[in-house]
Amino acid sequence: MSRFALSVAAAAMLAGAFPAVAQDGTTTKDSYRFVVIPKVVHPWFDKVNDGAQMAAAAIEAQTGATVEINYSAPQSADVVQQNQILESSIATRPDGIAIDLLDPAGNRASLEDAQYQEIPLVLFDSVPPEGMMIPYIGSDFCEQAKIASRRLVEILNEEGKVAIMMGVPSAPNHSIRAECHREVFAEYPNIEVVAEGIDNDDIQIAQQQAAAIMQAHPELDGWVASDAAGPVGIGQAIVEAGKQGEVQLVGLDNLDEMLDLIRDGVADSSSASQPELQGYWSVMLLWQQATGAPVPNFIDTGNAFITQDNVDG
Repeated sequence: MSRFALSVAAAAMLAGAFPAVAQDGTTTKDSYRFVVIPKVVHPWFDKVNDGAQMAAAAIEAQTGATVEINYSAPQSADVVQQNQILESSIATRPDGIAIDLLDPAGNRASLEDAQYQEIPLVLFDSVPPEGMMIPYIGSDFCEQAKIASRRLVEILNEEGKVAIMMGVPSAPNHSIRAECHREVFAEYPNIEVVAEGIDNDDIQIAQQQAAAIMQAHPELDGWVASDAAGPVGIGQAIVEAGKQGEVQLVGLDNLDEMLDLIRDGVADSSSASQPELQGYWSVMLLWQQATGAPVPNFIDTGNAFITQDNVDG
């Protein structure tokens, strides 16, 4: 092969190795790889992953590029484990990382490392650490909590003793919901918060916490939660104690177990975020960032209120 022919071949190979630039200044590639990191192994996050996979399929269908989703969950709600996954992901140079923060302060250094290395980021079901500009996706956590706590106040006729399950107290979404529950209950002089449990987004721990609190407060009238695992564990504890109809429960989110509790009459209702949409739009925003397109700072996926009347659609 002549020297000219070799130069042409090398140029062609190099051209194929770099993204193509469109007229609007964005770039396209033949393949993308995005990492999705939830708080913990949990069925709520399985729904997030389902949404992420749907977005990958949509991008592939519309662009012809291949899209790989690497879903990697900590075994427990431990910020050290989550940061290890985040740092390992950064080292592989993905096209973007979506993460649900366990602790904004504890996650901050790893997030700053990703930004320093110019890896696109998206937060889902969370808010950014103070002062950091990261696009985020989720529902209005405070509104979601207030829908639940106001419903509990309504069915208790504005009078009674209630308890709050807090989830992971350091997690932004869980702490916001817990505080907004307290704000609603404080509006009613005959509603008293007698206990607050911590379940770390674990159904079994939530069941244990709820059982212990109901034993310590046999006069308890109702429950709300700040995470998806909480109301499922609370419902199990209510059934085990034989207190269906005696202790009211307004849940959070739409896990299958939560929907069964509503169908069975153990829970009155649930204020639900939409995890599939959060996964879907996380990948879409990462892809848009990877192409150089502008993205919004926040996408609100909304809340749904689920009762026996609409639990089956």
